[in-house]
Amino acid sequence: MKRQSTNIEVKKNNRNIIFRYICKHGVVSNPDISYAVKMSLPTVTQNTKELIERGLIEETGELESTGGRRAKALSVAANVRLAAGLDITKNHIGLLLTNLTGEILKYNRIFFPFADEDAYYITVNEKMEEFLDEACADRERLLGIGISFPGIVDLDREMVVHSHILGVDSVPFASISRFFAYPCYFINDANAGAYAEGIRSESMERFFYISLSNTVGGAIFNDNGLVQGSGFRCGEVGHMTVIPDGEPCYCGKPGCLDAYCAASYLSDAAGGKLEQFFVRMRQGDGEFRKLWDRYTDYLAIAINNIHMILDCDIILGGYVGSYVEEHMHEIWEKVSARSIFTEGSTFVKSCKYKTGAAALGAALRVVELFIKEI
Repeated sequence: MKRQSTNIEVKKNNRNIIFRYICKHGVVSNPDISYAVKMSLPTVTQNTKELIERGLIEETGELESTGGRRAKALSVAANVRLAAGLDITKNHIGLLLTNLTGEILKYNRIFFPFADEDAYYITVNEKMEEFLDEACADRERLLGIGISFPGIVDLDREMVVHSHILGVDSVPFASISRFFAYPCYFINDANAGAYAEGIRSESMERFFYISLSNTVGGAIFNDNGLVQGSGFRCGEVGHMTVIPDGEPCYCGKPGCLDAYCAASYLSDAAGGKLEQFFVRMRQGDGEFRKLWDRYTDYLAIAINNIHMILDCDIILGGYVGSYVEEHMHEIWEKVSARSIFTEGSTFVKSCKYKTGAAALGAALRVVELFIKEI
């Protein structure tokens, strides 16, 4: 029985490796897969046959000949399974639909302030159903909803332990998921953003993700997964002290990074519109430039401190991260001025996903749970 169980696990692992390879590389052949994953051609062929029978991959013609018989082209049947993402914030919800390859099929962000009451979740469910209708999503193919939540999300106890920004404590997952008709999977918002950046990347095995939204959060992505910490609080850089006895933070403590690098620090100066802040600064507004200089001064302190401890790439995400790409050079210069190392500051990067990162990460977690069971 032990040998049989081991064989089943080996076969499952092989299918998983093969399926992930096809997901990442689009159109491939059995010989391509065999060479890349270092698996025998008969083993690969048997596994792709099983995946075709299960409707998860499909033959899409033939590849160009390299001198012999043309190989059959294989690709993922991407839309055979779908996943939804729901990003809950203080003032908005983000709704997203993705498929097995992580393609964003539809995204929408709606102004809808949070309220800790049944009526809120009832309406969110209604908006999700309307969103899925607009996306023409086949409910039979929907794996579930990934829910990104700002706060301490304890996966062991299955509850949101604390969310200061939303003003809730000890919220069981079940008390939220009961409002939805699909399986629900929860994840912290910064973790979700990091997951979106890392889970399908081939170039980044380890990085720190800073979520620069209306609250500041962080996450460590390592070895194809998230580092959670013993209390599921790993990466909470928003509440590390950058200035002793400094500006008050919404958490009640003085001098937190959040008090200096929340997106609202910039957007409040532009009537609550972050995009307008960067437009005005680009147009040469001196006051806005001063705000940005002060903002990046404190951001550089945080980046340098994180890099000194973790020695890995740092990705700037969240609302502000969506706009920093054209300003990366000045951020690099400020980080370099603080660093004792001479490698330069190219370890600081702007995020790949400019919109909907948390919703996408939450949805991709649902997809990954499915893929692990293939």
